[in-house]
Amino acid sequence: MNSALTSPFNALFGAFSRDVSIDLGTANTLVLVRGRGITINEPSVVAIERRSKRVLAIGSEAKQMVGRTPADIIAIRPLRDGVISDFDVTEAMLTHFIRRVHDETILPVPHRPRVVIGIPSGVTEVEKRAVKDAAISAGAREVHLIEEPMAAAIGAGLPVTEAVGSMIVDIGGGTTEMAVLSLGGIVVSRSIRVAGDEMDDEIIRYAREKYNLLIGERMAEQAKIEIGSAYPLQQERTMVIRGRNLITGLPESIEISSVEVREALVNPVNQIVDALKTTIDETPPELVADLMVRGIVLAGGGAMLGGLAERLSRETKMRVYVADDPLTCVVRGAGQFLEMLDILPRGFAGANGRGRR
Repeated sequence: MNSALTSPFNALFGAFSRDVSIDLGTANTLVLVRGRGITINEPSVVAIERRSKRVLAIGSEAKQMVGRTPADIIAIRPLRDGVISDFDVTEAMLTHFIRRVHDETILPVPHRPRVVIGIPSGVTEVEKRAVKDAAISAGAREVHLIEEPMAAAIGAGLPVTEAVGSMIVDIGGGTTEMAVLSLGGIVVSRSIRVAGDEMDDEIIRYAREKYNLLIGERMAEQAKIEIGSAYPLQQERTMVIRGRNLITGLPESIEISSVEVREALVNPVNQIVDALKTTIDETPPELVADLMVRGIVLAGGGAMLGGLAERLSRETKMRVYVADDPLTCVVRGAGQFLEMLDILPRGFAGANGRGRR
């Protein structure tokens, strides 16, 4: 379809197809519907039958099954480190979410939605193709990809199109993305596969090594959320964690403090600090001067780790603050990008589509 017909076409079918933006995260998937806001915020988990691969549950219902399924059912996360690790399951998950926002209707081709998906900045062309193919197979008419740091920066309200430097650090489940942006593009970026999942793993390792206690992913995540920190708290806290004693094989509960959880998180937090310092070191001096005035913004679920902004501020000698509603920055930014698709140049922040009909 030629460009002269694109806008009338979209206007004609806008009532039928609700264009969507998707934050396809390792831990959670968020879906924003144009004109309606965020309608889905669910874990990126799918429960399937081991032999037939039949999908049994998706999202919150599937997450409840993690670690609790019988032998013939497995609850899996089809994305690892921000990229697709299981194509078929990811396609099933996307199909489920896209149909949900369209009231479970199987739409004819002209009425299918345009979809904008946030992806990590470090993914390969093969990984980008996998995301596009999954979205097309799931029912998208047209797919655009936007790098997550750019989407997060737009969602956080940073002036990404102006001639000033802005910096975003997006800490998700599988990856931490950081980028310096100016004039509508990414000047310097870095993506490391250290984020929320790595923090959970470190808490599991700490409990095993110090207390001979084997705890699950959900218990580790709960400890991270409730008492986890990257900087000393004004008032340290404690909580009870439960698991299986590796020596006796029996259930056991222990009380763990926020100081201990902070000790467990030293390695992943240090890796994020080092990556941030390296990114700043590679940033042109004029943009560094802007960052010293404007500060650095944190987004993503990991941004809510207690004391992380204070720790990064101390390490970088700059103001570091958490964006408003950091969990939704990427999907809101992708939604604003969706609104601008008809006027943006094709090269803007990965504004590349597939599946135009």
